[in-house]
Amino acid sequence: MNKTPELHIKAINLAKRVKVPEGSLTILHDISLTINRGETVAIVGASGSGKSTLLSLLAGLDTPSEGEIYMAGQPLHQLSEDERAGVRARDVGFVFQSFLLLPSLTALENVTLPAELSGDRKARERGLALLEQVGLTARADFFPSQLSGGEQQRVAIARAFITKPAILFADEPSANLDAVTGKMIEDLLFELNDSQGTTLVLVTHNNELAQRCQRQHKMRSGSFVTSDAATEETANVG
Repeated sequence: MNKTPELHIKAINLAKRVKVPEGSLTILHDISLTINRGETVAIVGASGSGKSTLLSLLAGLDTPSEGEIYMAGQPLHQLSEDERAGVRARDVGFVFQSFLLLPSLTALENVTLPAELSGDRKARERGLALLEQVGLTARADFFPSQLSGGEQQRVAIARAFITKPAILFADEPSANLDAVTGKMIEDLLFELNDSQGTTLVLVTHNNELAQRCQRQHKMRSGSFVTSDAATEETANVG
């Protein structure tokens, strides 16, 4: 008998509205999905479709105007900011298109910082191992300003994996890179995802990258495009 997959993320009827001078602007509406442990899932859409807002809600960086979000069994929609921060620190890693490295820290120090903050006494050892895995051992003592864009993104990926996160959220991780470097970064994300068993939620406008994921959810105007068969199958949960 097949084992039932372990549910990792569940969103039910999410909506997000913000106040504007004219009144209220709806950014997301009627979003529902489930993501199982170890899955690779792409959220695809053009600029302004709402995909980055959805990622922020799923990761607990923001709260919905309506609906429910569960991550690893925790009801994010009911938690305070401090409680959500605790869930993120324990279970989540992030990779963004803008790298977000601290300029005053070396590559190794950027990688090890999250582990050191959590009290990991082997942070340096593990950081060096990750830098080796992403091909940057020789750049360990370099500062971000001394690294290329592709090298900075590899440091950011190593940093994201230093705490062995259960879930990795990646927002347009190769958008600011040339085609060759971007492909290398994408390969690296999937390699680390596979080796560590991490659930990968990827936001992108790149359909070719999205096709590398096990499932794709297409977005338009703040909701899923339900005419897509794969999206329709997973959008009607709850």
